[in-house]
Amino acid sequence: MFVIPSESTEHIAQLLTKMCLRSEVMSDGEQIEVEIPPTRSDVIHACDIMEDAAMAYGFNNIPRTTPRTYTIANQLPLNKLSELLRQDLAAAGFTEALTFALCSQEDIADKLLKNISETRACRISNPKTAEFQVARTTLLSGLLKTVAANRKMPLPLRLFEISDVVLKDESKDVGARNNRRLCAVYYNKSPGFEVIHGLMDRVMQLLEIKPGQGNGYHIQAADDSTFFPGRCAEIFACGKRIGRLGVLHPDVINRFELTMPCSALDIDIEHFL
Repeated sequence: MFVIPSESTEHIAQLLTKMCLRSEVMSDGEQIEVEIPPTRSDVIHACDIMEDAAMAYGFNNIPRTTPRTYTIANQLPLNKLSELLRQDLAAAGFTEALTFALCSQEDIADKLLKNISETRACRISNPKTAEFQVARTTLLSGLLKTVAANRKMPLPLRLFEISDVVLKDESKDVGARNNRRLCAVYYNKSPGFEVIHGLMDRVMQLLEIKPGQGNGYHIQAADDSTFFPGRCAEIFACGKRIGRLGVLHPDVINRFELTMPCSALDIDIEHFL
């Protein structure tokens, strides 16, 4: 334990047991096996166990020491990139939306003409309502619901959101990871594919990625049940697939209670760090 470096492994195990975390020292004498009871839903990471050990030991009993090094706080590169993109997308005429991170299974699967098993969605074990059953795996459904709630506003509607989605990932210690994405929709009497395509070009221009194969970016025709057949393309940048754009399928439009065509853009911006 970093917070109590001078204590023995056995003593730390006793401190954790005092905090209702049954603990035993393993055979190597260096590691502690901790059993998390169902009543401690607040323990989700190793740092939470370390905090309990520190509380049982007593924060006042930990000697104060001067840090060996000094650091200056700085904004995370991913957050800095997100803020810069938000400003330029707003300058391009799009309005930023902020939607819920939780949604229903229907929003990310049935309404988008996908199977729930394909979405890698993290489910909530005891959802309070049907509207908050899973963590969102896409920003598109939230934007379409926002368009539906504002469909009486003057056309066209241009919305975007830059936020995290949650995807299952067995390689992570918590079984899931956040993924920062950019999503934009254009809703009008005409599909407006050229508007969404132009927005993608503007984003790539801001990221200083030139059109072309290899180290540049290009689009390639693709099939996706969410989009109209023949009106969907995958976006490639620096040899990696980073997203999709296209005209949404009429069934998707109807399921979100919309009446006019809509184009959408979805990009994973973590590839540009």
